[in-house]
Amino acid sequence: RKKLKSTSKYIYQTLFLNGENSDIKICALGEEWNLHKIYLCQSGYFSSMFSGSWKESSMNVIELEIPDQNIDVEALQVAFGSLYRDDVLINPGRVVALLAAACMLQLDGLIQQCGETMKETITAQTVCGYYNSAGTYGLDSVKKKCLEWLLNNLMTHQSVGLFKELSINLMKQLISSSNLFVLQVEMDVYTALKKWMFLQLVPSWNGSFKQVLAEADAWFAERRREFGGGVAFLESAQGSAFAPVFAHLRLQYIISDLASARIVERDALLPSEWLSSVYKQQWFAMLRAEQDNDTGPQEINKEELEGNSMRCGRKLAKDGDYCWRWTGFNFGLDLLVTYTNRYIIFKRNTLNQPCSGSVSLQPRRSIAFRLRLASFDCSGKMICSRTTGYQILTLEKDQEQIVMNLDSRLLTFPLYICCNFLYTSPEKRADS
Repeated sequence: RKKLKSTSKYIYQTLFLNGENSDIKICALGEEWNLHKIYLCQSGYFSSMFSGSWKESSMNVIELEIPDQNIDVEALQVAFGSLYRDDVLINPGRVVALLAAACMLQLDGLIQQCGETMKETITAQTVCGYYNSAGTYGLDSVKKKCLEWLLNNLMTHQSVGLFKELSINLMKQLISSSNLFVLQVEMDVYTALKKWMFLQLVPSWNGSFKQVLAEADAWFAERRREFGGGVAFLESAQGSAFAPVFAHLRLQYIISDLASARIVERDALLPSEWLSSVYKQQWFAMLRAEQDNDTGPQEINKEELEGNSMRCGRKLAKDGDYCWRWTGFNFGLDLLVTYTNRYIIFKRNTLNQPCSGSVSLQPRRSIAFRLRLASFDCSGKMICSRTTGYQILTLEKDQEQIVMNLDSRLLTFPLYICCNFLYTSPEKRADS
């Protein structure tokens, strides 16, 4: 049997595309549409226009002013057409223009559909554009989803294009967050910021992302020679706008590693006052751990953990047995992390394994931590995740503790592990 054309398709073809029995002509951007008031009234924009005392309510030809540069003829064609059909197929590459048209015409259903399309198609290429558009057109759920994507993928999806698009305000939000998925350690966040700042300042630069660090180092070295020493780049006219972003680096976990501390000193990006205060803070923290019997946090202080915890992460490319430690001075606590047989295990190492620094021999030491695991598809969309939440763990010498048991749903590799650690009691930090 021959299938009859559906009513929806008939209406779309006959009334919209062919313009039969049209009672109003809409003109915009040099194009004309022969439409119908009864269908246009589905739009809040036209409903108000036709029902009020506006002069357009009695006109048969209406010239629309299009103040939004994101709106083009193709977007208007789809938006008007959506009033004559049940469903609209949205091309992700056109979604921002269509969203702009839908917002102008007050088409709530189409706005919602654009938002859902954006949330499903966030990638490194679209995330910044979507974030900015969501802010412009009031799609808070899309904005939140973009921010979440960036927190999860900033350290693993770095590219020249993405770093050029990331604004100062957006990068500040990312770097200040305790939810940033850091790989490997805080020094890698500093390195990423250095590349990003170079690409923001020299947007004309084009090349492989692998070349960015060397180019950035050379460019900032030239600035140091121009300044003649004594002035950090973030204190200069060029660099001052970026200072609020770098201020959210957790420098105490960078200067605790000798190689990292030397790079930071050499780069001379950061004001000397920032570094001297952190050196002092860490020195007092070490003295308290060594001489004042600071055995670590005894209760959860969420504000302290979110603002000052050590952020570090690891990528497991495939299933197997792994053991590692995140290097850095951890106040006499050498913590080994092991992944084996679907378990994540923390071990306080004192005598069993060699370590690079001094080790506390106090009978019991505590740490505050949060462990997160996640796997992502190739576009950076989260497949599954799990977290321990913030916890206190007290370990005796050479004691090990299972902190997470993975179920089979999380065994999608590569698997990303991200940790937040706090080794000293908040009330004993040398903030004053």
